[in-house]
Amino acid sequence: MNQIKIQIPSLIENIRVVESFIDNSKEKFHIEDDIYGNIMIAVTESVNNAIRHGNKFDKDKNVYLSLFVEPDVLRFEVEDEGNGFDSESLTDPTAPENLENPGGRGIFLMKHLCDEVKFTNDGRNVQLTFYINNA
Repeated sequence: MNQIKIQIPSLIENIRVVESFIDNSKEKFHIEDDIYGNIMIAVTESVNNAIRHGNKFDKDKNVYLSLFVEPDVLRFEVEDEGNGFDSESLTDPTAPENLENPGGRGIFLMKHLCDEVKFTNDGRNVQLTFYINNA
């Protein structure tokens, strides 16, 4: 299994670092175009949530991004240093009363773009899994 890790301070402008990390991973591990877009959106959204909601824009707190590459699986792991949250108690962004809300769709998007989304460490860690076919 291959593994790459980076650590970034909780500043929104560091999303560019995450985009570069994904682009470099695409080249290094020959990630197919058909899942590249899903990966880019899901991972940057997850890091954005870690910066914004987890670490509350505290530049002294870091976000940790790891990529684990196995023969048929890519797994991105994002972890923050915040207080965590209950991933089971999120409101449904597709409910009529929530359609006008400006936020609240990030995790919904992640769950639709990834093959698996798993929260651990009281919500401070999210694992985004993509199945790949290298046939």
